[in-house]
Amino acid sequence: MTLAPETWYWLVPGVPDRGPFNQHFLRDIGMIYLLIGVAFIYGAIYPRHRRTLWAMPTAWLVAHALFHIWEVLIGICGPESLLEDFAGVTLPALLALGLLYLSNKSRARE
Repeated sequence: MTLAPETWYWLVPGVPDRGPFNQHFLRDIGMIYLLIGVAFIYGAIYPRHRRTLWAMPTAWLVAHALFHIWEVLIGICGPESLLEDFAGVTLPALLALGLLYLSNKSRARE
């Protein structure tokens, strides 16, 4: 998304159906995902800061997934977009929630 936004736009199924190509927007979102990845990696390396580093990226990923669901509920997109989006939107949110839950659970035992 950040290095080759137009290529990413045309290669990812369903993306062109969501609106016209916008290089600035795609690079912005790409940088968000890059920072989310850095936060999760840093949190994995430094458990003391894990909950703090993982909480906000998880909140963003969940909000993003809920926004995609909302788009379907109000008719902006068809239900098939939930399947198209699953691997890149819903699954990361679920994985982040799971990691945050496990992190909090193991922290409570300490």
